[in-house]
Amino acid sequence: MADLVAFVMLLAVAAYACAGGTDYGAGFWDLTAGGAERGKRPRWLIDHAMAPVWEVNNVWLIFVLVLMWTGFPVLFQTVFTALWLPLALAVLGTVLRGAGFALRKPSSRLARRRLYGALFAIASLLTPFFLGAAVGAVATGRIAPGTEASADAWANPASLLFGLLTVAGTALLGAVFLTADAARFDAPDLVGYFRLRALVSLVAVALLAVGVLLVTRGDAPHVWHGLTHGAGLALAIVSVVCFAGTGLLVLRGQRHWARFSAVGVVGAAVFAWGIAQHPYLIPTSLTVADAAGDSQTLVWLSVVSLVALLLVAPAVFFLYWLDTHGELEPLTESDLRRTGPTRGDVTDGD
Repeated sequence: MADLVAFVMLLAVAAYACAGGTDYGAGFWDLTAGGAERGKRPRWLIDHAMAPVWEVNNVWLIFVLVLMWTGFPVLFQTVFTALWLPLALAVLGTVLRGAGFALRKPSSRLARRRLYGALFAIASLLTPFFLGAAVGAVATGRIAPGTEASADAWANPASLLFGLLTVAGTALLGAVFLTADAARFDAPDLVGYFRLRALVSLVAVALLAVGVLLVTRGDAPHVWHGLTHGAGLALAIVSVVCFAGTGLLVLRGQRHWARFSAVGVVGAAVFAWGIAQHPYLIPTSLTVADAAGDSQTLVWLSVVSLVALLLVAPAVFFLYWLDTHGELEPLTESDLRRTGPTRGDVTDGD
């Protein structure tokens, strides 16, 4: 039962990495768009593309935290004790990012729009970085039950490379999705703009992935063995194939299919990492069985998780489908005029 709950938690982590990562990537490109005039068009597209779904993506993060807290309390205590600083900074970034995105558009003053926009963009860079650094600390076994908070746990070359790779992965997802959104919003100038950034992101992901693998071989031999054998190796190969496919699809202008392959890159990489760690949640000090809570708790958590996945997951994916197919566009003034009462609808008594 503990393995089943751990797998569901890994599934939720992968969902958040892909869905939330796309939003973080959009914020990264908002940060690098340039000044007010130069970045006006890219930021316009980012606002329109993110607006319908950006709040929904945090559902997966909450799901992960609930599963960790309830199903694996020892893991939760260990991680949030030893890595409280990067995780606190990630939480702060999540809050500031949401506030900045929500408040910058309705603000009437330019100074306030710039302030809120800066909060959104900078937090979109720092939040995935600190989350990735925390993952690096876990994957390399730098924490264990009883470990006190220390900068050495996450401010080391391996963890920093994990953080940078996480940022590059979100930038890749954001650029690929924004390329497709630019075509959907009939903005051909932005199609080329974000396609170039998708290609640059692919190069960055490739270089950082090589760096992460090199440090993993020395700092995390258990994870390295898992990534080079069995299911971990198969998933790593899937990620590489999706990576090559994304590059080819982006170059050929196949924007629709490039979104799926980009999600495959990140999703398969997350699953490869999770499978490579098995049977450990923290290599090599905390196994899934040792970290698991009470057996009855795990049974009920499995039931609740199944019900949640059956009810919530289809609704969320349907929302994503509506968004990517342009079914959630806001009403314009012309739409409102068309849907208003016509002269023929008005009777003499009105």
